[in-house]
Amino acid sequence: MIKSMTGFGRSESVTKERKIVVEMKSVNHRYCDLNIKMPRKFNAFEADMRNHLKKYIGRGKVDIFITYEDYTKSNVYVKYNSEIAGEYVDHIKEIGEEFSISSDINAAMLSRYPEVFTLEEKSEVDEELWDDFVKVLDEATEQFVDSRIREGEALKKDLTEKLNGMLEMVDFIENTSPSLVESYRERLENKVKELLDGAAIDENRIAAEVVIYADKICVDEETVRLRSHIENTLSILEQGDNVGRKLDFVAQEMNREANTILSKADSLDISNKAIDLKTEIEKVREQIQNIE
Repeated sequence: MIKSMTGFGRSESVTKERKIVVEMKSVNHRYCDLNIKMPRKFNAFEADMRNHLKKYIGRGKVDIFITYEDYTKSNVYVKYNSEIAGEYVDHIKEIGEEFSISSDINAAMLSRYPEVFTLEEKSEVDEELWDDFVKVLDEATEQFVDSRIREGEALKKDLTEKLNGMLEMVDFIENTSPSLVESYRERLENKVKELLDGAAIDENRIAAEVVIYADKICVDEETVRLRSHIENTLSILEQGDNVGRKLDFVAQEMNREANTILSKADSLDISNKAIDLKTEIEKVREQIQNIE
């Protein structure tokens, strides 16, 4: 199935011990870019978390927000930084000596200086916490993937309509092109008759000129390749999975063929149709940028 690269998912779990909330949202990106914002307590889980998410996410810039509240006994402790306290004492003494002023200081005063005491969170790995967390993560990821699938189906429908319309444009060009050669022959013969004023016409020369003209405006190869690219894109859309990059490459090839058709066009009708083709191809490319 086709997935969009934009999506959203959210899940939370509240127990007597803790509350865990996971939110996920994504936008387009060439690769899989996971940006995780989480409490320090979850740092030990990061590698496992990334590996877990990559099973579900192929491409996109994904922001994951994790919030956590611990309802059990405090997991924060006070840390005394003796080295920093010593540096404060040394510098205070130095200031006293330099300016010949009192450098008296007591423990209470020293404790109020920045970083002498800090609050630290216990970082031990909690297997029970991981088990609870991964359930919430899976629920959020499931919602996230479902939203991508829903939007992907809408993209697929829109792309299919555009591609079928492009096939009709190719049909028009293929059906119109042969008549241009016959029209050119008639115009050429009439012009020659007018110039020769009743003299005999060299049919071989006329035929040679027509062949040169036909070769110049012939777009058979381009329309065959363009039709093949369009049908291939429709087939890839049906296959689904992570096809965004492949479709982007095929769209570039389609645009190349449309450019060639436009450059060879010797008819206003074909020129207009080739311009319409290029417009639709650009719309298709824009939509493909949203596919995982």
